[in-house]
Amino acid sequence: MAGAYDDRDGKIWMDGKMVEWRDATVHILTHALHYASSVFEGERCYNGRIFKGVEHSQRLRRSAELLDMEIPFTVEEIEAAKYAMLKANGWTDAYVRAVAWRGSGEDMGVSAKRNPVRLAVAGWEWGNYYGDAKTKGARLDIAKWKRPSPETIPSAAKAAGLYMICTMSKHAAEAKGCSDAMMFDYRGYVAEATGANIFFVKDGEVHTPLADCFLNGLTRQTVIAMLKEKGVTVHERHILPAELEGFEQCWLTGTAAEVTPVGQIGDYMFEVGALTLDVAASYEKLVRA
Repeated sequence: MAGAYDDRDGKIWMDGKMVEWRDATVHILTHALHYASSVFEGERCYNGRIFKGVEHSQRLRRSAELLDMEIPFTVEEIEAAKYAMLKANGWTDAYVRAVAWRGSGEDMGVSAKRNPVRLAVAGWEWGNYYGDAKTKGARLDIAKWKRPSPETIPSAAKAAGLYMICTMSKHAAEAKGCSDAMMFDYRGYVAEATGANIFFVKDGEVHTPLADCFLNGLTRQTVIAMLKEKGVTVHERHILPAELEGFEQCWLTGTAAEVTPVGQIGDYMFEVGALTLDVAASYEKLVRA
């Protein structure tokens, strides 16, 4: 599948029914377009099975609740919609995007209680998020924007509005020839990349930022559990920028990123080492089991 995302053949599930891809549209006065009242999930289907699909659907509903929205579909109905969309498009391996938003209605201001909450499920065939970085190691810029305090945003929600600074940071990184950018949090600690969590290795032990002001990714949780099963010590903690110089290996995790090695962050270099490659291979085996 290629071309602009609004001009393709296929089917998208919207509000309980399957519609033609090009007909899956919303009105210009949709509340989410003006006020970012939208949440979403990114998922991958491997060999006909969506990895941690139920957990993603549960998080979608929790994210909506954090934005004061109630999705009018149960977890079971969302799961059925995802598999119906995949079947309608004839896909067994695909990226799945479920998105809920406040639509157009009687309100068109900051308050929008009378507007309906809508839900759509789309998908597309998608390879490696970072291209050949899966083998060579991604190169990351260091973003000027910081992940904000949870007192200012619902940081546990996968909400569209929280990605604005991520988009700007990734654009700036790409302009420098990088794949992505690493972000600090509002306190100056290492946080994450623009759409993926981050891990470091030192002396055979793994260090990853404490997810207390950014999304605790499902892939992140999966990899931490995997490492512990392997007997690897994992430290979830606040990481200072000065510590980057002492880390030997680094990788990113996320549904889109899967497990992607990192070769460079700013002026800091990392090897694509044995533990990184082992985690990447183990994750690939797990999702396709």
